[in-house]
Amino acid sequence: MYLSRFLSIHALWVTVSSVMQPYPLVWGHYDVCKTQIYTEEGKVWDYMACQPESTDMTKYLKVKLDPPDITCGDPPETFCAMGNPYMCNNECDASTPELAHPPELMFDFEGRHPSTFWQSATWKEYPKPLQVNITLSWSKTIELTDNIVITFESGRPDQMILEKSLDYGRTWQPYQYYATDCLDAFHMDPKSVKDLSQHTVLEIICTEEYSTGYMTNSKIIHFEIKDRFAFFAGPWLRNMASLYGQLDTTKKLRDFFTVTDLRIRLLRPAVGEIFVDELHLARYFYAISDIKVHGRCKCNLHATVCVYDNSKLTCECEHNTTGPDCGKCKKNYQGRPWSPGSYLPIPKGTANTCIPSISSIGNCECFGHSNRCSYIDLLNTVICVSCKHNTRGQHCELCRLGYFRNASAQLDDENVCIECYCNPLGSVHDRCNGSGFCECKTGTTGPKCDECLPGNSWHYGCQPNVCDNELLHCQNGGTCHNNVRCLCPAAYTGILCEKLRCEESGSCGSDSGQGAPSRGSPALLLPLAALLGTAGPLAI
Repeated sequence: MYLSRFLSIHALWVTVSSVMQPYPLVWGHYDVCKTQIYTEEGKVWDYMACQPESTDMTKYLKVKLDPPDITCGDPPETFCAMGNPYMCNNECDASTPELAHPPELMFDFEGRHPSTFWQSATWKEYPKPLQVNITLSWSKTIELTDNIVITFESGRPDQMILEKSLDYGRTWQPYQYYATDCLDAFHMDPKSVKDLSQHTVLEIICTEEYSTGYMTNSKIIHFEIKDRFAFFAGPWLRNMASLYGQLDTTKKLRDFFTVTDLRIRLLRPAVGEIFVDELHLARYFYAISDIKVHGRCKCNLHATVCVYDNSKLTCECEHNTTGPDCGKCKKNYQGRPWSPGSYLPIPKGTANTCIPSISSIGNCECFGHSNRCSYIDLLNTVICVSCKHNTRGQHCELCRLGYFRNASAQLDDENVCIECYCNPLGSVHDRCNGSGFCECKTGTTGPKCDECLPGNSWHYGCQPNVCDNELLHCQNGGTCHNNVRCLCPAAYTGILCEKLRCEESGSCGSDSGQGAPSRGSPALLLPLAALLGTAGPLAI
């Protein structure tokens, strides 16, 4: 009897669960790029938008600390315990595995008791700021799918900035500010994600929610990804169609959740009081036991697999696309411009596959830098039109003026042409040769014409030295100013202070109080003669 009653209840629960199941499970995860279907023409491929599964991205990152020697233990030092900040007999020693705290312990999976963590040196150089940059790099564009979680083994810092990069660390922009006092630290009013809305979801805020002192149950700092998703998909993320629609149509929103690198800037350790206790500086340090970053490779909805090979993540592209992010069409599949896949319509999305190139005008080979060709009847040939990525030529195989060929890139790489960056003051023009060397003006040298040859100094470009401390000495007590002129005593004048000022007015007399001018030796005056272009011998 009990068994039959249990089975009845179980059947009822399954029925209710199937009705109340959250929508994202019904819609699927875009985990198939294509499938075969039967039509009147027979079996054909049906293409769909697709993406890799979300995973723990810390398995694939590289970490870098700045300054590089900020990790504790070299030399060994003692620090204070978290529970009792005045019990300062704990030791950090990089040469002893049991006492070492290297950076990789922020991401380890099997910790030793009580826990494993990276730790910085203590604030022994106070009042010099104790600041650390922790850079996490993937060498690949990834899309964040869950909250970033940082677990501190020390007190959470009084001041911290989480930053992101979209160009592999060349430029950075803030993601969120953290402080015990936002107004004092960053001149920003404190906010939390709950204060945002659909219209302000991209706002960069400063939060005081996670910056407290020594509290054993307050170790975690969040950057809330899912709370921002919830502005579009609802509190339980059930209305994913709304979120997908926004991600499809709003590039800024899509880019907000996309990174190539993250940087944690630790600006001030947890102090816990108004003043720093200078007698116990071993209390102050940073220690992180865990960093969680969940996301997926960005493949522009053209791949379900992202492989990690030779320390590098790469999408296995479908839909006739190619590139690290499936960001361009394959050769011979450039019949229309490349486009990312689309989440809509739910649940299959739109693949936006690359189609074969139009071959009616012959060989339209542009190495992916153009999708249009033109037939020149007079020359009986086909040329590419509107070459992109700073290329030019019949097949977009050359670089525009002011750019040169990137020797490490293939012809179909978007970065095949690099800007010359010739210094406008030191170069003849803005063009360079095939190695990136610019043509320099007289007296100028260097690959970009931004250095001066000996005998010249930089002054709105390289100018010949009027004076120096080697051959062109200022005479009669004059001093050389920036190699461009001599500062002469009041009684003297001339390029090198070689003439009495009274000679110009003809007032030099026996009763003038000034003796005859001090004449330099011929060897000293020869450089002056050369500088002034003197024709004929000097009168000595």
